[in-house]
Amino acid sequence: MIPSRHISRLRLSHFRNYASAALDLDGRHVVLVGPNGAGKTNLLEAISLLGPDRGLRRAPFEELAALGSDGAWAVAATIETAEGPVDIGTGGTPGETGRRVRINGANARTVEEMSDYLRLLWLTPAMDGLFTGPAGDRRRFLDRLVTVLIPGHSASVSDYEKAMRQRNRLLEEDGDPRWLAAIEAQMAEHAAAMHFARTDSLLHLQELIAEGVDQDNFPAARLALTPLFEDGREPASSTLLEADLKARWQESRRLDRAAGRTLAGPHRVDFEVVHAQKQMPAALGSTGEQKALLIGLILAHARLVGRMTGITPFLLLDEIAAHLDPGRRAALFTALDGLGTQCIMTGTDPLLFEALGQRAQVYAVKDGRVNREA
Repeated sequence: MIPSRHISRLRLSHFRNYASAALDLDGRHVVLVGPNGAGKTNLLEAISLLGPDRGLRRAPFEELAALGSDGAWAVAATIETAEGPVDIGTGGTPGETGRRVRINGANARTVEEMSDYLRLLWLTPAMDGLFTGPAGDRRRFLDRLVTVLIPGHSASVSDYEKAMRQRNRLLEEDGDPRWLAAIEAQMAEHAAAMHFARTDSLLHLQELIAEGVDQDNFPAARLALTPLFEDGREPASSTLLEADLKARWQESRRLDRAAGRTLAGPHRVDFEVVHAQKQMPAALGSTGEQKALLIGLILAHARLVGRMTGITPFLLLDEIAAHLDPGRRAALFTALDGLGTQCIMTGTDPLLFEALGQRAQVYAVKDGRVNREA
């Protein structure tokens, strides 16, 4: 069955290794096959920029233009919806560090407006070490999940980090306490929004996981955030949390100045994932178990976003089938069909996707060119 919301048209101009590219899609899953370095992941990255954050590589926008071009780049897509087609485009201009977004030919006021028409989730090989890597990687992963559900979350994170950098600089320069208090008030407002968006999203996601969908193939996860503060206190409202943070930051200015950074806040928490059936931290699982947990999390979050917003995310799955056994690959494809959304997958070997049959369109990618396979 073709999902009612799908990408029907994708166009790239001077993006990465593409001088241009054009894909006309019919709503089925999309498989991009080709050798390493051909440009498969670049296509996924282009699609990922149709969301409010920085895309799956988090690259500066000025670095996305094709080598040898004038620095301009563009990505455009037509999204088929129950209310009719929507044209969304984004791109960069030489000399500018940001990007522009247009929706149906008009300039968007904010990048979050794209989320009214599509949501995006992705998995890449770089995420395979998520559970054993640094806490910062897990926070960014969690914040991407939250942003798919609550598009304004990425702005809260960005504004908090910007204000924190200003505070750290003022501390280093022994700045005016009144300026510090004003910056700390801004930080506290953004921090409270961040914290409660994270905790509320995890609560809903945990409830959905508890429903036990396909846990034989993709094990259930138990999710938690480490405490905001060493004493374990968790204020119950935004107002209380803002007041607590402002007081703590004021008291810790001397210590933070000596450390050269802000030592407490939502930028210091960790996202904890436990293999529920084995009661084992995800970091201690085998490579296969960690991969299955990660896939299960993405599938569950896609269901959650669809349930809560009415827009099931498109899934961008880079080299997703390479390290799955045939049984788990088949289970993944069945799970993707069950989501009722369009998934774009990449791989070097077309045989890995044979089980999809006519449920997918296959494109060959080579040297920045894309061709439909029969």
